[in-house]
Amino acid sequence: MKKRLMVVDDSRVLEYQICKLLEDTDYEVAAYCENGEEAIARYEEVRPDIVTMDIIMPGIDGLEAAQIIAEAHPDARIIMISSLAYEDTLQEAEAVGAKLFLYKPIDRENLLDALEQVMGEDGCQESCAEK
Repeated sequence: MKKRLMVVDDSRVLEYQICKLLEDTDYEVAAYCENGEEAIARYEEVRPDIVTMDIIMPGIDGLEAAQIIAEAHPDARIIMISSLAYEDTLQEAEAVGAKLFLYKPIDRENLLDALEQVMGEDGCQESCAEK
């Protein structure tokens, strides 16, 4: 059975890119959300194995959405994916419960490595890793 991802990003291009990168793997995109509000509302319904979350989105941003999801679901595996590469952003992502931080643009190797890493953690609180 494939592991299910919920992609949260205001760009459908990233969803398409992730779908393409996951072809012929043990992962699939089970849901796509355009903003933090939608991600929070749909998490319980979708119950993804992993969430990929952009930071800058209209409405509730990815950091706030990740925090709300992580507080309600401590076992949530959230990977932040953003072009924001500031040290304070990495620290904030870790503080709100993100397991890893990937920089855009993403490639297949880094994405698959990140997915395998967070699946291997079984929900433990590991530091955010830079990829």
